[in-house]
Parts: sequence; structure tokens; C-alpha cells
Amino acid sequence: MKIFYAIQATGNGHISRAMELLPYLKEYGEVDIFLSGNNSNLKLDAPVKYRSRGLSLYYTCNGGLNYWQIAKQVNPISLRKEIRELPLENYDFIINDYEYLTSAACGQRNLSSVNFGHQASFQSNKVPRPAVISRSGEWLLKHYSRSKRYLGLHFRQYDDFILTPVIKKEILEADPKDKGYITVYLPSYCDKELTDVFSKFKEHRFEIFSRQAAGIREAGNIRFLPVNKQLFNKSLIHCTEIITGAGFETPAEALHLGKKIMAIPIRGQYEQCCNAAALEEMGVMTLSRIDDNFEQQFEKWQQEYKPIKMDYSQTIPQSMERLFASV
Repeated sequence: MKIFYAIQATGNGHISRAMELLPYLKEYGEVDIFLSGNNSNLKLDAPVKYRSRGLSLYYTCNGGLNYWQIAKQVNPISLRKEIRELPLENYDFIINDYEYLTSAACGQRNLSSVNFGHQASFQSNKVPRPAVISRSGEWLLKHYSRSKRYLGLHFRQYDDFILTPVIKKEILEADPKDKGYITVYLPSYCDKELTDVFSKFKEHRFEIFSRQAAGIREAGNIRFLPVNKQLFNKSLIHCTEIITGAGFETPAEALHLGKKIMAIPIRGQYEQCCNAAALEEMGVMTLSRIDDNFEQQFEKWQQEYKPIKMDYSQTIPQSMERLFASV
């Protein structure tokens, strides 16, 4: 069987998940990877047959989306050409992890694909949403990457086509320790802004993973590290707590390890607002942004919130069984 695997390369979660799934996918056939997007820090440890700039999200330095940078990267003529030229007819099975070009090409040629990943779960209205629903956000989640089949991933199995998260092998096999520091991963903030926030908490040590850091450096009670799979795994496994965006993979790994979480969604990214609503239902502290009240909110988090432990160890076998059930 020839398998086409389209992976969204905005952020690091899709790539992280793909690296875990690839060994299992290869048991079903020959896998060719299409990597689309250019705003991730992780490298995919596998040959990439097709590569595209695709459509990517970019961030400001204070917690939001950089709409101007996003718009500058869009080239409609190039996108239409790439959609026409994707050789999808050469494949027996198409897996799409929230990638637009593959979805558009399948739609034009009436080809079947499986939308597999976290965003696929939002086809269900049973998945938690924030108090204020975004009509444009809902439309994007449901129509950006259309498929004939959906297999979603989420923190809980909210519907019959939704499974729990795919967790990295290093996390599944880890022996978590508490080494007395707080891991921070807020990719929509820059180093200066993060320093201004966390340098105030002198009695705490922070390991901050930064999209700007070229290497490891110390600044008072803060240790800045580059976004790197091995470094991040080690930090997460041995941290006391984690402050992170409301993405999917990092909160899921923290839940599996039983680490206390504070989640701060990227402003303007509706999917993260939905994730924050789901995490809040589970008992995680969520904030809409870092503002002048953050010191009080941090202390409340320290004193009143507890870790939540989930078991996500069986997801990959279930995913493979469900993915290839109709083949």
C-alpha cells in the first residue's frame, strides 16, 4: 500500500505526533510525507518527499497572532499550482493532519482521505467550546481541511470518532521527577516579554523554551532553552509545573505525566480558546492573557490548583486500528 501523509508544519505539535506515528504507519505500507507550512521549530526525523510553504501562522511578541506576517506569506497563484500538481492519484491511502492543499486537491478530484488529528475532533459539537463562539473560527475548524472521513484526537473521548492524544514514547516510558522548577512554553511571546513577566518571581526557577533562543543561557532565575525535542522532554518530565499555550500536544503530555498546568491560549487562535475551555472543565487553570493581574493569578494557581493525571498510553494502537479499518 502507498500512503500519502500530509502534515501541517505550523507549530510543533503536528510534527511531534507524526514522528510517533510513522513507525506504525510503515507497518501498513510505504509512506511518503508532505510537509506544509514553515513556522515550526522541530525537525521531522524522516525523509520528506514533498515540501510546501503552505499556509502558516505567525506570532507577535505579546501573546497574539501577527496578521500582517500571515497575510504576507500567502501566494494564491503558487497555492493553486501546488494543489494541481500534488500527485495524489498515485496513492492508495491519504492521511491529512489539518493540511489545506491536500484537502483542496482531494476535493477537486473527488479523492477519499482521512482527516486525522486534533482539529478533526471539532467536527463534533460535543467538543467543548468557549463561552463566546467565533463563527469564523468554527468555519475554519470544520472547513479548512475537509475530508470524507474524520478521526479526531482530544483530551477526552467526547464522541465516537474521537480518541485520546498520541503521546511520545519518551513521555510514555518516563519516570517523572520533581526537580523544583517550572517549565514555560509560550511561543507567542518573545524573550524580553517573558523575562519581564517571570523575573519578578525570584523564589521560583523557570525553564523557558524560546523560539528566539539559539542556545541555552541563564538570566537570573530564568534558564532560556531552544525548542528542541530532547531538551523539552527532559524539562517536562522533571518539572514541578508547566505554563504553556493552549495547544494540544504539550498539555496532553503534561496531563499524562500528572504535572500541574496553567494554559494561556494564543489570542486570536480559536482552536486554542476551545482547548482552554476543555482544560478548564478538567480543572486546569486557564487565562485569556498575561496582564497586570498575572502575579495574583500565579499565586492563586500555586495555592489553589492541583495536578490532574490522565492515562493516554493506549492511543496509538487504537489509532492504527481505526485508521485502516476500511482499507
